[in-house]
Amino acid sequence: MEQYYLRSNLNKIPELIKLAPGASKSFLAFERDVFHDQGAVPVKMKELIAIAVAHVTGCPYCIDVHVRKYKELGGTQEEILEAVLVAASTRAGAILSHATHALLSYEDNCEKHSEAEEKRPQPGPECFC
Repeated sequence: MEQYYLRSNLNKIPELIKLAPGASKSFLAFERDVFHDQGAVPVKMKELIAIAVAHVTGCPYCIDVHVRKYKELGGTQEEILEAVLVAASTRAGAILSHATHALLSYEDNCEKHSEAEEKRPQPGPECFC
């Protein structure tokens, strides 16, 4: 494989649909309901949200598809960049706020360190990430 992400790879989607028709039908109906039903959020805004989320998930296919749709709906590059920056800031903020767990774990570990010295370590991994 020369490149991992070619737009032409999306031509394989019908093959994926054939391999899992039930799940595909459910997913495509869900996607249609989310993006095309007229709800409280206008379609143009949904596409901008999708662009920001695609940057967080790191999906170049989604970035490409949703930017094209957003542009067709009159979206601008400035709006896209601002939405991506909001997503980046939000993601960074989530990482920072989750650092509180590291502090709490560290403090908890320090308190229990003397107790743990008396116990034998359990076999196997403690974390599966």
